[in-house]
Amino acid sequence: MTPALNLWVQERVNKTQMSNLGRMWLRFRRNRAALLSLVFIIMLMFLALAGPHLNHWTYSDQVLKNANEPPGNGYWFGTDSLGRDLFTRVWHGTRISLLIGLFTGLCSVTIGAVYGSISGFVGGLTDEIMMKIVEILYAIPFLFYVILLMLLLDPGVNTIVLSLAVVSWLGTARIVRGQVLKIKEEEYILAARILGAGKGRIIMRHLIPNTMGPLIVMVTVTIPDAIFAEAFLSFLGLGVSFPVASLGYLVNEGIQGIRSYPWQLLYPAVLLSLIILAFNLIADGLRDAFDPKTNS
Repeated sequence: MTPALNLWVQERVNKTQMSNLGRMWLRFRRNRAALLSLVFIIMLMFLALAGPHLNHWTYSDQVLKNANEPPGNGYWFGTDSLGRDLFTRVWHGTRISLLIGLFTGLCSVTIGAVYGSISGFVGGLTDEIMMKIVEILYAIPFLFYVILLMLLLDPGVNTIVLSLAVVSWLGTARIVRGQVLKIKEEEYILAARILGAGKGRIIMRHLIPNTMGPLIVMVTVTIPDAIFAEAFLSFLGLGVSFPVASLGYLVNEGIQGIRSYPWQLLYPAVLLSLIILAFNLIADGLRDAFDPKTNS
């Protein structure tokens, strides 16, 4: 292929990709629930960064004489049993929960995309062995990873993130492998082989970019799953450790005084529910946007 022809083909591919992205964005915008959820998540990220700095309290400041104060009197969300400002702790907890979810989603895409692409593209015995490894890891309960890592490492955010990262990529790898098996015999893949492109180049430049639709959807599904998993572990006492607080940790603390001090549970529980709902609505919107059967 001559340089001029190669440049023309690349320009045509770029224009096609841009037009496809434009149509996907239009389809996504038509889903009002998904669009509003995206705006909500962006606002939430801003508040998670700025919220802990909007008053003079830190998330660990203890004023025992002001313990269990209701909202008001300088405490916008009230205080907990140790006199700590709940407004600051809720936004700090939101930051921790979002970081856990986003990092887990990044691990899911990075590891799962590469692993699934290699497995599907190489095929044969390599594919069979790689998928057997995935099946074995799937068969081990998630709590086993958490308990094992807690025996080896100190309990905390890093241990939770590592536990989630160990298992989050398995479903992504399966989906990417299935997509690669469909597209690896397409004409443009055969043309790349004829032109002398190596396996690594084909995987990184052709296969993974053409599975971006399912990958993006998987990220938006993985993030709320990771946030909920962390909240569940914190509720069991296996989550983040004192004095760091996540939303799950705050829910665990708040439920102990739900009858006498309901505001301690209300704010983190509502925020946690809204975050999980918003990410799931975004995932639904992206799934429809990337669906080629959807009307443009």
